[in-house]
Amino acid sequence: MVDPNRRFQTIAGFGASITDSSAAVLYRLSPSARTAAMESLFRDDKLSYLRQPIGASDFVDEPAYTYDDVPAGQTDYGLRHFSVDHDRAQILPLLRQARRLNPELRVMGTPWSPPAWMKTNQSLIGGRLIDSPAIYRAYAAYLVKFVQAYRKEGVPIDALTLQNEPQNRTPAGYPGMDLPSWQAAEVIERLGPMLRAAGERTKILGYDHNWSTHPNDAANTPPDSVADIDHYPQELLSTRAARWVDGTAYHCYYGEPSAMTALHKEFPRKDVYFTECSGSQSSDPANTFSDTLKWHARNLIIGNTRNWAKTVINWNLALDETNGPHTGGCGTCTGVLTVASDGTVTRNAEFYTLGHVARFVRPGAVRVASTSFGTTGWNGRIMDVAFVNPDGSTVLVAHNENDNPQAFAVQYGGRTFEYTLPGGALATFVWRGHSGDRPLDPAGWTATANPPGDAALAVDDDASTRWTTGTGQAAGQYLQVDLGRVQSVRRVVFDTGADLGDYPRGFTVSASVDGSRWDRVAASRKGQFVSASLSRARFVRIALTVPAPDNWWSIADVRAYR
Repeated sequence: MVDPNRRFQTIAGFGASITDSSAAVLYRLSPSARTAAMESLFRDDKLSYLRQPIGASDFVDEPAYTYDDVPAGQTDYGLRHFSVDHDRAQILPLLRQARRLNPELRVMGTPWSPPAWMKTNQSLIGGRLIDSPAIYRAYAAYLVKFVQAYRKEGVPIDALTLQNEPQNRTPAGYPGMDLPSWQAAEVIERLGPMLRAAGERTKILGYDHNWSTHPNDAANTPPDSVADIDHYPQELLSTRAARWVDGTAYHCYYGEPSAMTALHKEFPRKDVYFTECSGSQSSDPANTFSDTLKWHARNLIIGNTRNWAKTVINWNLALDETNGPHTGGCGTCTGVLTVASDGTVTRNAEFYTLGHVARFVRPGAVRVASTSFGTTGWNGRIMDVAFVNPDGSTVLVAHNENDNPQAFAVQYGGRTFEYTLPGGALATFVWRGHSGDRPLDPAGWTATANPPGDAALAVDDDASTRWTTGTGQAAGQYLQVDLGRVQSVRRVVFDTGADLGDYPRGFTVSASVDGSRWDRVAASRKGQFVSASLSRARFVRIALTVPAPDNWWSIADVRAYR
């Protein structure tokens, strides 16, 4: 069921990163081939959000750098040596070309390390910011100068994070830094006012690391930062600096997307962004495309957006056939495109998973409620997410995690269509027009079951909630929904799922105003949907009349309409 009246986060965009390595491999192409590659990404696939390293990351084709490197032992608190000259050769031209191809494109910036002279170990690899107000001011000013320099180059910066993966204290040969939440707060307290004074509207995002703290990171946590373990975003958003923080950024390399919903419940006024995940070469390279498509569809495209993410951003936009060039870090990461040494350009699974949303879900779209039987923990069921675009069109993205084809139905108000999705496939549906229904607000609804089951109704987020009896359906089993008060109800629809072994073979639907006297109402089943016509009621009950000892019976969604 797609319900356009239950709305969640506004989408900012989908994309990847033009890393130093991505720019290098794209510039190995002839100008015409490079233009064709960029057109496929930003005109055809309509990628709409890029995350740009501020200086070097692990994906560079040269020694690591920042925008204010000075000889060892020297400092530059006045940032007199600040320059983005390095980016003028390849990165900035590509960014400007991308913006011409897709004027809706937004860009955010993320540093892998401040200049070495700001750090305790005087190196771009590891260490911390020196605990000094002068250093905090200098680092904040460094980030502001980046925003100003890029704007002058024709690339406005929509958002900033302070540090890529701030709990990764021992990066493998590439720039990185330990930035505990209390130091991040010190920088933000200076960065926020500086951006405002400079007239920049750039947002500040916190964290920029995994859904949950990786055990290796947790094991290396210093005593002054143990509160950050699995709690970094909360620690930062509980400081005074939070007034300057627009949201929290996440990566995919440990944990589950549900961590973003948990944070949203704690801080509902702060946005959630998903800012990095790389595809990875499978142990059998022949399976890389399929493995990546399934994992990214389930966790990134659908899992992230169903858990409040405004963006879905992959890692490298392009890499070569050896998954590089790179310095330390990941040797099996794949790009959205692969650019081979002979000039061949291959679209990888990431191109298609991103395209399933970026081509159809416009920036400014709003995610809306939809039933999802699949979960990020693979369960072989259809998983989906829905959006309403600024022009009023509705977009539904559905993924079949199973190897076999699966049929399913989609209900949008009074309209229904059915579709069979091939095994492992991802599909996007777009339609225009309004549902014509006026759904009741589910806030305050409760559910009970006989026999007792998991009958809690999720009304404040988009978690899929289902009541399952288990095998052995017996006549008289029921699910009862309390609408909270007596009200006018035209229709109630129960979604029992697309699995042929999962629906009630025989059933009755009854309604009551007081929970004592029950009246049967007219009801019918069409595929996975049981629809009942009502007038006024507070309680609605669906009960089995035909036992089916070898089958399950579950209900994943209940909607009521005026």
